[in-house]
Amino acid sequence: MSAVTAPAKFPAVRTAVRVAGRVAWFGGALFWSAFAVLEGVNHGWLAALFAAAFFVAPDLTFLAGLRDAHKAERGQLPPRAVPYYNAAHRAMVPLALIVIYAVEPFFAWAPLFAALCGWMAHISFDRALGYGLRTKEGFQRH
Repeated sequence: MSAVTAPAKFPAVRTAVRVAGRVAWFGGALFWSAFAVLEGVNHGWLAALFAAAFFVAPDLTFLAGLRDAHKAERGQLPPRAVPYYNAAHRAMVPLALIVIYAVEPFFAWAPLFAALCGWMAHISFDRALGYGLRTKEGFQRH
């Protein structure tokens, strides 16, 4: 039996994997939140402001679909907003920027790092709570 087919044949395994994933994302959310707070405490109000702004900013992509919201079903994001939502909720984007920030010595600005920590905290909390990327129609992927 391969690892790919096991979850399909055994719902309990699929559930356990899903729960483990959510727990891992929650651990990441706590880590990135603590790191963002630490950056705010160590580097002042501007770093704290950037962390808070980037914690909230990914969900502002909902505004891109505000015009079509009345046409959407319950739980559906208007398709017009989906590309923006998915781009803002991909963990690889802030992670790649954090790596670039860490290895690039001539651009060290604490508020930027705090912002990236806040962004990662947002994505991690979303994943821990079961929210992921959307299909092109605007529904949650499972």
